[in-house]
Amino acid sequence: MIETGTEPAGATGLGRWIPGFRTVAGYRRSWLTKDLVAGLVLSTLLVPQGMAYAELAGLPPITGLYTTVFGLLGYALFGASRILVVGPDSSLGPMIAAVLIPIVGSGGDPVVAMGLASMLALLVGLTMAAAGIAKLGFIADLLSKPTQIGYMNGLALTILVGQLPKLFGFSVDADGVIGEAAGFLRGLAAGDAVPAALGVGLFTLVVIVALQHWLPKVPAVLIAVAGAIAATWLLDLGERGVHLVGPLPAGFPPLTLPHASWSQLVLLLVGAVGITVVSLTDTISTASAFAARSGQEVRADQEMKGVGAANIAASFFQGFPVSTSGSRTAVAEQSGARTQLTGVVGAAVILLMLVLVPGLLRDLPQPALGAVVIAASLSLADIPGTVRLWRRRRLEFLVSIAAFLGVALLGVLPGIGIAVGLSVLNVFRRVWWPYQTELGRPRTVQGYHDVRSYPDAERLPGLVMFRFDAPLIFANARVFRDQVRRLARRDPAPRWIVVAAEPVTDVDTTAADMLEALDRELNAQGTALVLAELKDPVRRKIDRYGLAGPLDPAHFFPTLDEAVAAYRAQTGAAWEPRSSVQGDVPHTEGR
Repeated sequence: MIETGTEPAGATGLGRWIPGFRTVAGYRRSWLTKDLVAGLVLSTLLVPQGMAYAELAGLPPITGLYTTVFGLLGYALFGASRILVVGPDSSLGPMIAAVLIPIVGSGGDPVVAMGLASMLALLVGLTMAAAGIAKLGFIADLLSKPTQIGYMNGLALTILVGQLPKLFGFSVDADGVIGEAAGFLRGLAAGDAVPAALGVGLFTLVVIVALQHWLPKVPAVLIAVAGAIAATWLLDLGERGVHLVGPLPAGFPPLTLPHASWSQLVLLLVGAVGITVVSLTDTISTASAFAARSGQEVRADQEMKGVGAANIAASFFQGFPVSTSGSRTAVAEQSGARTQLTGVVGAAVILLMLVLVPGLLRDLPQPALGAVVIAASLSLADIPGTVRLWRRRRLEFLVSIAAFLGVALLGVLPGIGIAVGLSVLNVFRRVWWPYQTELGRPRTVQGYHDVRSYPDAERLPGLVMFRFDAPLIFANARVFRDQVRRLARRDPAPRWIVVAAEPVTDVDTTAADMLEALDRELNAQGTALVLAELKDPVRRKIDRYGLAGPLDPAHFFPTLDEAVAAYRAQTGAAWEPRSSVQGDVPHTEGR
């Protein structure tokens, strides 16, 4: 259950604004051991994934560790969920790279890229926090499920193609899926692949995928990374042309103020908006999934503030944008995590590693990091979901494919714009051309029902009951008018056209003007336009528009039964089988 406006009971003082204080105040001693163990287990996943996702974003691996530490600490203070894990994310990596590369250039100065990434994180954090304060959690609904599936499938393909050269031990200087795929194939043809790199990369990938499938509770990434490091020592991979991570900077992450020029700031801000939408959608869906397991409520606005705080905290320590992680949250939950102390312990372990043993991962092969990212990309793809859309509703399948092609062919940032646009257009389409039908009286069921579902339903000669399943607004006013005109052109012409208006939740001024003109037009033809079952708020709007005068007040009925009774009293008509009455409303579902 998602909640956007209220605070939980007992949320007073600092605890209301900083949920971490409330967690400390209510902490139970029995939770401590479980949180400590879960934090230690979680850290084994945080380190390799943080480094891999940093490289996915086009940044030095060390920034992934800095980002992980301060993202966890920021969310622990301001996040609402007890166990949600925040940090670098595979879905954001390509978006970050798509923002930075046009500014810095491919292979540009990493110091400049780190500074711009920090500013990007700050902008994402401020945008997310501001949206949370303004209670804009509903923005997550801008991405419908079909567009999410298509977007994530496109993202998975983008990541996979981009990491293949690293898996094979060489690099490609190209943009976009097609360019990178072509560059990869040219590199293979030119003999650029390094057999040792491919061997250790495939070994890492196979170990991760196999363990995640057969032994999901085992730390697959940790085992695979440890095996890759061991292979480096045993086989001397560094001397065989395999690129290694090398020594990491030692010591505490440096405090650095984000900075950018005004021209750079504009480009970063555009990217920050796209990243915010994706991060918000991911956060709400992940938080909802894990909260449902424990019967908790999701405070969407506070989650936005929490993830915003995580981004802001990371931005001051050479970090980049973060989001929630379903896989890492699942690891924390399976390990017995009870509170955000789990994330704090994970952050502390990483800091200790950086201060005490910074050379621990120096012999980690770069192809192994590529394999970690590829394994993550495979988890992003939802092929069964795509097949399900094909079977259930072809139009939404096509929307999903369009979002997929937008990401794969045009790039990650244009792709998110296309995904949001398709979601909005799909909603607009349903309002513009809603389901419309004629009603009749079935003999086997009480009331008035769709004649498509009950083809033998009886009808009254000269009376058409028409249902329009949408608010009546500027976008569909002409559709409504044209359909009523078609009904009025029947031979013989109907005396009454009764609109079953219960689904009409709104009437705007454009539709009001249309109704007034349509009523005059029908009256001239000897047909009355009658409205039944109007909701009270809609009826009040019609009165406020002044339509109660031009539209005959006697043609408003609270129920269909009363409208039918009035028509029969006026005409003496009797119910007849469908075969005696001509015409049907054209079928419109799925257009």
